[in-house]
Amino acid sequence: MDISALYKCFTECGVVTTDSRNCPEGSMFIALKGETFNGNSFAAQALEKGCQYAVTDEAEYADGSNPRILLVDDCLKALQDLANYHRRKLGTRIIGITGTNGKTTTKELIAAVLQKRYDVLYTLGNLNNHIGVPLTLLRLTPEHELAVIEMGANHPGEIKALAAIVEPDYGIITNVGKAHLEGFGSFEGVIKTKGELYEHLRYGGKHIIFIDKDNEHLDKISQGLTRICYGMEGGEGLYIGGKLGVCAPFLSFEWEHEGRKHEVNTRLIGSYNLKNALAAITIGRFFSVPEGQIGEALEAYTPHNNRSQLTETQSNKLIVDAYNANPTSMMAALDNFRCMDVPHKVAVLGDMRELGATSHEEHQKIAAYLEECGFERVILVGEEFGKTGVAFEHYADVAGVMEMLKKEKPVGKYILIKGSNGMKLSQLQDIL
Repeated sequence: MDISALYKCFTECGVVTTDSRNCPEGSMFIALKGETFNGNSFAAQALEKGCQYAVTDEAEYADGSNPRILLVDDCLKALQDLANYHRRKLGTRIIGITGTNGKTTTKELIAAVLQKRYDVLYTLGNLNNHIGVPLTLLRLTPEHELAVIEMGANHPGEIKALAAIVEPDYGIITNVGKAHLEGFGSFEGVIKTKGELYEHLRYGGKHIIFIDKDNEHLDKISQGLTRICYGMEGGEGLYIGGKLGVCAPFLSFEWEHEGRKHEVNTRLIGSYNLKNALAAITIGRFFSVPEGQIGEALEAYTPHNNRSQLTETQSNKLIVDAYNANPTSMMAALDNFRCMDVPHKVAVLGDMRELGATSHEEHQKIAAYLEECGFERVILVGEEFGKTGVAFEHYADVAGVMEMLKKEKPVGKYILIKGSNGMKLSQLQDIL
């Protein structure tokens, strides 16, 4: 079945699912494969549960007498091609976003600001990979005036492939840092892969990017593009400048544009979120969102999904940033926690995953910095932190920490919880 015929079937449905446990009435089921499952085997079941069509790529599951079962060469490629075809049909203006740290928060801040004036589609959660991106695009409707599509990667070439599906009109790379080094091979590999978004815009005839002018790595690889800048120092074009206020514990800051100053008091934890907010402000102003409404959007936004959020329990105040961790984000979180004007600081840190050969060195750097911070208490979790040899408390896994906390629960503390998602430190919230 060619893409135009598949698209005709999609327009009858309007909704795509890849999960046979979730089959909205009249939707299209696309059978994907994984390491432990074959979606083709659930095609008939998806039809029984309410799907209008089931797309398969294995002939044994395609009953030729059933016009509701559609056979394609490769279901994943069909999903991606269908998304790109749909994107082209609607022609919605799309902002593509990637980066090592902060892209999900930045995406949500951008969407919050733009929604003050436009009907906006944006990536839900972190559905930013080769499956999540096309599923997001297939949620586009003619009513959407703008879209903000997040793109993630942990190997070279992935942003290039995603950008080819999305075909963004505008781009933003939040930053580049030391993450997924096992997959990228080096920090230079990170820069090159994230820069694939710029390359797509450069050679695809779309040249507008939003850029942190203070980031020397991005500054270097963005030459030749139309740059809409933000940062802490002067820049060219439509420029948004910011000045950090306080973090006690929430971020307050001032931003300035064309001589007008605006104060914003957010619900975000961390001075590192200043650049994320400035990015949203810059894009908002580019799309003519009134300055007052930008401030309203930023102040109303509340972080979630264990990303820089403050959780108050009966016993403590928790700064939960346990969705992911790499050397760049870990150091930023610690630096911010160190500077926060709050008492009784406790840091609970878990291993940073996927660092390859640099893992020991990067964990040792974090451990050395912790010795300078002067926190009331430090609890390290995981094998890699266990190899650092520092004199802090250490537990092999989160289960060990939970067992300890049941016996001696801290009270009246500000507690930073930071680590890679695989360390499962978010479980500690229920005890603390």
